[in-house]
Amino acid sequence: MSFRHVFLILLSSVFPLLATAERPNVIVILTDDQGWGDLSIHGNTNISTPNIDRLASQGMELERFYVSPICSPTRAEFMTGRYNPRTGVRSASRGEERMDLDETTVFQSFQSAGYNTAAFGKWHNGMQPPYHPNARGIDEYYGFCSGHWGHYYSPMLEYNGEIVTGEGFIIDDFTNRAMDYIEEKQDEPFFVYLPYCTPHSPMQVSDEWWTKFEDNDLSLRARSDQKENLPHSQAALAMCENIDWNVGRLMKKLDDLDLAENTIVIYFSDNGPNGYRWNGDMKGRKGSVEEGGVRSPFFIRWPGQIESGSKIDTIAGAIDLKSTLTDLAGIQSTGTLPIDGVSLKPLLLQTGEIWPDRNYINHFKGKTSVRSQRFRLDFQGGLFDMHADPGQRTDVRQKHPEIYQELRSAQQHFDRTVVSELPDTETDERPFLIGHQDFDFTQVPARDANASGEIQRSNRAPNCSYFTNWVNEDDTITWEAEVLEEGNYQVQVYYTCPEADLGSVLELSFGESKITKKVTVANDPPLVGPTFDRSDRGSESFVKDFKPMNLGVMHLKPGQHTLTLAALEKPGNQVIEMRLLMFNRVN
Repeated sequence: MSFRHVFLILLSSVFPLLATAERPNVIVILTDDQGWGDLSIHGNTNISTPNIDRLASQGMELERFYVSPICSPTRAEFMTGRYNPRTGVRSASRGEERMDLDETTVFQSFQSAGYNTAAFGKWHNGMQPPYHPNARGIDEYYGFCSGHWGHYYSPMLEYNGEIVTGEGFIIDDFTNRAMDYIEEKQDEPFFVYLPYCTPHSPMQVSDEWWTKFEDNDLSLRARSDQKENLPHSQAALAMCENIDWNVGRLMKKLDDLDLAENTIVIYFSDNGPNGYRWNGDMKGRKGSVEEGGVRSPFFIRWPGQIESGSKIDTIAGAIDLKSTLTDLAGIQSTGTLPIDGVSLKPLLLQTGEIWPDRNYINHFKGKTSVRSQRFRLDFQGGLFDMHADPGQRTDVRQKHPEIYQELRSAQQHFDRTVVSELPDTETDERPFLIGHQDFDFTQVPARDANASGEIQRSNRAPNCSYFTNWVNEDDTITWEAEVLEEGNYQVQVYYTCPEADLGSVLELSFGESKITKKVTVANDPPLVGPTFDRSDRGSESFVKDFKPMNLGVMHLKPGQHTLTLAALEKPGNQVIEMRLLMFNRVN
């Protein structure tokens, strides 16, 4: 025990209020596409994760912890304590990942209580302020706001809205930044959020981790009715071992700074594995509302408060974390909207309180499943005894008709009262916002745009895509946008253009405002990524080193219009390849 902790304990006998002055720090580590089975502590002999296993052994494991089937909804549930349809988050891209602006995040609660807040990694709940992390309770943000990033070695990232270049392998970089922040804030309460972006594709990892798996046939494989891609599994497990190494570095930093005893550390994943591989014989993977798609590892450590090596199998999930963390820290959970989650503090501290049974709901893209403590009702109406049949092979609805009806009623109630809160449209109709009064920057990426004519998106999934094949002068790139505050904005376009195609004249227009610029500087970089990939990325595109070009200063008035990037002249074979627009207020 540190001298500082001993000192506070002694003083508390005379001045009791001083004992509450030192609130616990919080670190939340959220991995991306890591399955429950991607850890050696869960019996996977293909992999070794000693640091995460040690973290688990030093705290408590929640053995039945549930999240959403994909990235953005889980993050929204964690931040708000509310089921994702309530938050406006329905999917992972094209604006569907944005949390409604009346939601209050766990970071805002801690920020209001005087905590320093920081996030290093993948945000994936909105890019333009007021959806940006700096507008949702994060003091310091370093990472990327999209759901997928096309390259993991010194890529384009952002730091509090400014475009920067990363330093080395992305998970190592995020961890370095987090450790530096913790050291800087060690004498003040902090909440550090580490949303790692692996083992999400692209399947890139350093030789140090890949060598072990490159020629490894893997003794444990996916169940027989699931088709496994062996190179993908090998790469995913190598990426998980890199995560484990970084978790070890982070825990050592807490020890070195004498912060471990006063820091709550949480570790979980945002959905099931991003491919069929060994996952404890569970049915489903990422994107599925079956057990394997929504069951996540979950470990929480708080020395001296949470018993080391303890486990509970009570069902819980991401919606419980906001209430739990604010309760453990002794601060108010801010916000006016009703919370779906509950504080798990009585379970974690083992106070002996009677814990009522409840159902936990998983929903995605019109599919809803219900998990009770013993049973799961799947989205097709099948009922499974998860104690006797964890692989969901035998439908027991005829054997347990009363339980079936109870869970079916809960399923229908959720669809009627919660899922119905989402707008009844196939796509997100909210405009993309520019010029928030509290922020000078706005990113407007190709991800959020539509293109006409022959222009093509580089990637089937929009997240980290760019536009290419702009071969017709009449074709355009457009965004449905809304300017929030009138002002002058310096606009940059991140582009590529070979020497032979220089000379195109670009026009950017919004309402009555227009600016034009001739492309005079070549930027013709190669595709980046093929030499780094450990398995085929399929339909995902590689990336390029896009450079900014100033388009000029644009005066924008409040209102909603179509933001249009057009070509007035095209002397070469193509106009440009386009990745991103950046707006920076200059008045």
